[in-house]
Amino acid sequence: MILNREMECMDRESMTKLQSERLVKTVKTCYEKVPFYRKKMDKMGIKPEDIKGIEDIHRLPFTTKHDLRDEYPFGLNAVRMSEITRIHASSGTTGKPVVGTYTKGDLERWAEGAARVFAAGGVGRGDIVQVSYGYGLFTGGLGAHDAAGVLGAVQLPTSAGNSAKQIMLMKDFGSTVLACTPSYALHLAEVLEQSDEVHKKDLNLKCGFFGAEPWTEGMRKELEDKLGIKAYDIYGLTEMSGPGVGGECEMQDGTHLWEDMYYPEIINPDTLEPCAPGEFGELVFTSLTKEAMPILRYRTRDLTRLIYEPCKCGRTAVRMDRILGRSDDMMIIRGVNVFPSQIETCLTEFPAFTPQYFITVDRKNNEDTFDLDVELRSEYFSPNPSKQMPYIKPLYDRIVSMVGIKPNIHIKEPGAIQRSIGKAKHVNDKRNFHN
Repeated sequence: MILNREMECMDRESMTKLQSERLVKTVKTCYEKVPFYRKKMDKMGIKPEDIKGIEDIHRLPFTTKHDLRDEYPFGLNAVRMSEITRIHASSGTTGKPVVGTYTKGDLERWAEGAARVFAAGGVGRGDIVQVSYGYGLFTGGLGAHDAAGVLGAVQLPTSAGNSAKQIMLMKDFGSTVLACTPSYALHLAEVLEQSDEVHKKDLNLKCGFFGAEPWTEGMRKELEDKLGIKAYDIYGLTEMSGPGVGGECEMQDGTHLWEDMYYPEIINPDTLEPCAPGEFGELVFTSLTKEAMPILRYRTRDLTRLIYEPCKCGRTAVRMDRILGRSDDMMIIRGVNVFPSQIETCLTEFPAFTPQYFITVDRKNNEDTFDLDVELRSEYFSPNPSKQMPYIKPLYDRIVSMVGIKPNIHIKEPGAIQRSIGKAKHVNDKRNFHN
């Protein structure tokens, strides 16, 4: 496959024309071949011929994760099962998973989108891409694997887990690229620091592509320092394809979205109305090229904004600002909106702390409690509470300043907070279990 790089630099007028042509075709397919969408559109009094171009997209119905679960497993398919080449599903641990189905063409376009991200980070023939995302129903492993293949790079499918061996193979095989979740990359960096056999200078890593969970600029700096790499964000979701819906370029100034395949909108999550250009809101995607399972106006719940000014790298593809969090991850504690990413941002401002944390929210005597477990690095740690206070107080003040509520901070021994080989879990909201 040869990458169609012109799509990354297409002028706005040409891109809008292409998007309009693809949207009209997608809407026709959804109406004629997916009963779910035909029923929704009929209820709204909309016919495919009413959609003349991308300017009419606001007239179409939204799709939610609940819809996908209600239509589980194959209710949103627009092709016969004989045309399906692969099935993936979300990594959620509760309820029915969100299913993604793919034709051969879908897989090729997905691989192209992910390959564009890798290429923007300088990956090419001769590179050895260590794919430490999980392989299986989760899209991460095979998504990164296929992207490396498109570029002619060496595919090293280590999957996730067995971290000491990962580090050994990284050194022995000369891996130049790492692809995994940012939390697992941080764990690998910690394993590397503790290793007596492998050191950072022994590695050939030059860059990493990290996604599947939000991460902060502070964690980027941590990963770049500890692994000696340039760390790039890669964005994706099963509902569209997987990793490769977009990614950062060498400027690391926003995530380019491949809007020739996935049309992005920003809406107010409360009113569902479009946000003003540059305003933060909820990200919504419509697939423009998917054959097996086309999706109209999928509400991602990711909170961000879109930047349409051309990037300094020369690409015109719209950029997505860093994700503030997810509207369904947001906690309301004592009437204040709190995102886990805010806590991570605070932690990474203090060199004495690792970026590891765990939040426990509960309700006692009709009042919310907010407990925060954090780790001091080994060179700063002391079990003596009085020696911990000089570190706790500045962190406490910073969290109060940023978030607006007072946490109960608990210092844990280095390594005490559980690490994850997949998506990290940072919150236990016990209020959900109270009557």
